[in-house]
Amino acid sequence: MPVACEPLLRHILRDETLTRGLGDIEARMLIDWITDWTQLLAEAAGSEADAWSCVRRLCRRARAIARFVQLWSRPADRGAAAQLAACERFRWPLPNRPLDPPDLMHHILTWENQHPDATEDP
Repeated sequence: MPVACEPLLRHILRDETLTRGLGDIEARMLIDWITDWTQLLAEAAGSEADAWSCVRRLCRRARAIARFVQLWSRPADRGAAAQLAACERFRWPLPNRPLDPPDLMHHILTWENQHPDATEDP
């Protein structure tokens, strides 16, 4: 039986740390991505506790992605962005050129959607 999605979504929408420091476009893309995955996770979860655990991991990953986009967008902070990507074990390819934040966010989230198994902890 699917877990009720509304409490999970409310939790996400109230968490300002998910989008702090992002522009409107990137923030909207990230929230859309999280809510889409939350709905899928709620449907597949075996219990409410499992759903909450998955959503908490998803939110942590989203905050790290947001931070990466912020850092990569400033040329002086690209080294820090690469360190963050290594620490977080991001498996998507690092950009090989400067990208505007919305394009970078789109690139990352598209990769994440195409490789959902690569986002799990090893």
